[in-house]
Amino acid sequence: MPVTRFAPSPTGPLHIGHAHSALFARQMAAGGTMLLRLEDIDITRCRPEYAAAIEADLAWLGLACPVPVRRQSEHFAEYRQALERLIARGLAYPCFCTRAQLAAAMAAPHAGEPAYPGTCRTLAPAERAERIAGGAAHGWRLDVAAALAETGPLTWRDLDHGVIAAAPLECGDVLIARKDIPASYHLAVTWDDALQGVELVTRGADLFAATHIHRLLQALLDLAVPAWRHHPLLLDAQGRRFAKRDRAR
Repeated sequence: MPVTRFAPSPTGPLHIGHAHSALFARQMAAGGTMLLRLEDIDITRCRPEYAAAIEADLAWLGLACPVPVRRQSEHFAEYRQALERLIARGLAYPCFCTRAQLAAAMAAPHAGEPAYPGTCRTLAPAERAERIAGGAAHGWRLDVAAALAETGPLTWRDLDHGVIAAAPLECGDVLIARKDIPASYHLAVTWDDALQGVELVTRGADLFAATHIHRLLQALLDLAVPAWRHHPLLLDAQGRRFAKRDRAR
């Protein structure tokens, strides 16, 4: 009877794709526990009214979850501590790139998705320190090659695909902390899954590749390793996945 979780971002109402994902998580719990986690680190887009509506809709669907519900926006200090551990070991570096610079540098797809080309990885320590001291906005990126040199080869288990060799290099040096928040999706979700005792991570197939990075973070932070299962996405009549930005029903 595993512990699973449904972890939407409250940036809009629950849509049919969310309902599918929540039902999948409940079914995979198979008599265990499905937790609800509100991934609201994007404080500019997340709204309390959307969070309340998501909980109400899940209850209406017969998918009510245990309380209290973990809200990521209440735990920035924890993510900062995890980030500082990686920085202290030389496994993360500041990234000063603007959105425009990233768009230009990442125009060519890498392994199916744009990957960060390492623009700020080669900055001298003195230049990094000078920019930070001068108040330059910056996020933090995981130095994936350095991290893998420390952990060695890793694997993870997907219930549909078996044991998979982790290939985080294909994802590039992902952001683990944003310019305005001491975490990114990758760091926060990995930390929370371990903290909440999630034994089976269920989520959409669009996040399959992200699991390579999450497995690496687990090894670096000495976190428990769950199993994963990625469900197919529900698509609309035009073959697009349901999304809040499209006001999906």
